[in-house]
Amino acid sequence: AHEGAMKKTRFTEEQMVMILREADAKPVPEIAKKHGVTAQTIYAWRKHFGTLEPADVKRLRQLEHENGRLKKLVADLTLDIDILKEVSRKKW
Repeated sequence: AHEGAMKKTRFTEEQMVMILREADAKPVPEIAKKHGVTAQTIYAWRKHFGTLEPADVKRLRQLEHENGRLKKLVADLTLDIDILKEVSRKKW
């Protein structure tokens, strides 16, 4: 445990939240092993991010959802532009 403090810094907050989400669905020790951290570390993060619950998590999800929607929107627009280019090329 002497290097415990060092290990924590390897992950960004986003990564920690992702790992915590995984740990919500599966046993903590299993997730800890997968990411090369101790179960203790995950419990510590959970304490640290305990303040995130549940409104902030909801907000995170909303942002992700919004992000997905915008990506789709951009994809649709790009498609429209390609179609328009195609049409105008045929006109002239």
